[in-house]
Amino acid sequence: MNRSILRLAIPNIISNITVPLLGMADLAILGHLGAASGNYIGAIALGGMIFNFIYAIFSFLRMGTTGFTAQAYGAGNRAESANILARSLLVALTGSLLLILFRGPIDWFTFTIVDSGDHIKSLASEYFMIRIWAAPAALSLYALNGWFLGMQNARIPMALAILINLLNVGANYFFVYGLGMRSDGVAWGTVLAQYTGLLAALLMLLLFYRKSFAFLNAGAIMQLTALKRFFKVNADIMARTILLILAFSIFTVKSAGMSDEVLAVNTLLLQFLFLFSYFIDGFAYAAESLAGSFFGAGDKALLKKFTRYIFTWGISISLPFSLAYLAAGKYILFILTDEPGMIAMAVPYLPWLALIPLVSFTAFIWDGIFTGCTATAAMRNTMIASTLFIFIPFSYFFTSVWDNHGLWLAMILFLLARSAIMTLYAPRAIFAGMNN
Repeated sequence: MNRSILRLAIPNIISNITVPLLGMADLAILGHLGAASGNYIGAIALGGMIFNFIYAIFSFLRMGTTGFTAQAYGAGNRAESANILARSLLVALTGSLLLILFRGPIDWFTFTIVDSGDHIKSLASEYFMIRIWAAPAALSLYALNGWFLGMQNARIPMALAILINLLNVGANYFFVYGLGMRSDGVAWGTVLAQYTGLLAALLMLLLFYRKSFAFLNAGAIMQLTALKRFFKVNADIMARTILLILAFSIFTVKSAGMSDEVLAVNTLLLQFLFLFSYFIDGFAYAAESLAGSFFGAGDKALLKKFTRYIFTWGISISLPFSLAYLAAGKYILFILTDEPGMIAMAVPYLPWLALIPLVSFTAFIWDGIFTGCTATAAMRNTMIASTLFIFIPFSYFFTSVWDNHGLWLAMILFLLARSAIMTLYAPRAIFAGMNN
């Protein structure tokens, strides 16, 4: 069992780590363009914010596809596995075409409400209007990567992530330093990398899963019952994701409301949570694949055994992170910034960061198991309760009493609530419907 978990978790961790490395590379490329560097960095930050929001909403294409495919894989239903991929790609292409069609209104709305300088807004708008053409490739890759994971194959998504991000860095460097472009060059580099990644993914599909094409059936793909279940599950995941984005957006807004210094400090401190998530998500993705397979096979005993094993890995990952944050958090801050005043402001909040892995790993792991078993209504309900009834009221109450410490307390309670509620939900949402 441990070998199966690590076979999926390690490639997923590697895939996750490539994402922040790409962001750092983009900042380094634009950060050496002289006095105007700040404008270009601001442009990709604003433009990238739009895509972060859009692609987070469409993350259901990856998560939902993994859950459905893993269940079909566990049940030995090769025809349904193939049809799931076709449905997911159909939704990805439809969604991306709508994004391109409405790119003008999205651009106008975003840069009407964003408070920034006109020059940066102009550069950010240019970045957005170029990069939006990568949407068909980006969303199709969500569907394909989700399908590969559901088929118990984490190596192809890892290879694709490495290829796309390395090519993205190289293309960005060439467009910026070779062709004299600026933030627009970074946008074109992303477009090129995404479509190259899509071609590579389709090639992998052809090489390793060619026999699956024989099972494709237009009638089965568009079968009403299957489509309704597909959209219901993905609507639950979308609602859950929007609420998660809302919680972190409120955290950022509350930080900015205290002062620019607090906003900067909290932005740095959130990197500790994101760093932990890159590792624990590797095991959550493994949980999606394996739990979905066991659920699809109807093997309740094996699913329960797997659950015990994956939570053992969860606590084994979270404890070292908590100890490292507590003991070496100050030194990690020195990696993120060389500003002594900012580090001094951040140090008092390190005990909160040490709690994050311990209170959140359960939610991360359950997210994977619930997704694999398509128990998405429970995921949605958990996020409704945690965001609307825990984080939002507590963030306003505690910050009025303890300022930024109160805000971090609200974040800890939000993460803890997700872990606790999902643990209470699990027996009924996952195991109760299984026979053995």
